[in-house]
Amino acid sequence: MFKRPSNRQFNEMRVIKLESQVSPYAEGSCMVKYGNTHVLCTASVDNKLPPWLRNSGKGWITAEYGMLPRSTHSRMDREVTKGKPSGRTQEIQRLIGRSLRSIIDLEKLGEIQIKIDCDVIQADGGTRTASITGAWVALYEAINFLLKSGKIVENPIFDQVGAISCGILDNQGIIDLDYQEDSTAETDGNFVMTANNGIVEIQTTAEEKPFNKKQFLILLELAENGTNDIFEIQKKALNLD
Repeated sequence: MFKRPSNRQFNEMRVIKLESQVSPYAEGSCMVKYGNTHVLCTASVDNKLPPWLRNSGKGWITAEYGMLPRSTHSRMDREVTKGKPSGRTQEIQRLIGRSLRSIIDLEKLGEIQIKIDCDVIQADGGTRTASITGAWVALYEAINFLLKSGKIVENPIFDQVGAISCGILDNQGIIDLDYQEDSTAETDGNFVMTANNGIVEIQTTAEEKPFNKKQFLILLELAENGTNDIFEIQKKALNLD
């Protein structure tokens, strides 16, 4: 009988918790926990746009991502001491930024930039998916700040975005992989989806042997069900509905 190392059911996510308004200084913030993966997400309003966007009438959403030195079992050096972010960090930052820009009308934002910071405090797999989910909550709070302060007149956010990992372990599709599962899975993937049934990005890789269409559709269904639950958790964190 199939058994996950985490003892969860194949379609059972870790306990996911989102706590908003955790930073007294940021315009938006969220502490997101996917089990033992903990990420602090903050959103900062910046009136200065990148040069290539100035006088365009459009705003911008960008993201930075980083892992604290003891977020993992052994200490890692801060990337600032190495002089530049790693390729992995750059890829995750771009993914977070793309995910958030997919659900916001940049023209309604006006010439305002919002910078999202995702700092991994504790890592146990799924840091990029947790970051995207928490970043949406922080972004929503920052938009509320802009609305209340009169800097924008209409909410530019038109959808929710969240993310979850799925993979194949011992030929069984599973959802929300922790580090132990991710490190031994035959296939692992990250699914970024919207509440209106949109797909922003799917990153799925076969580690040992190719997976087939049937297996992929199983992972997609797991991701759809998982992100639907995440969207409800996001709304609860913001007292929506």
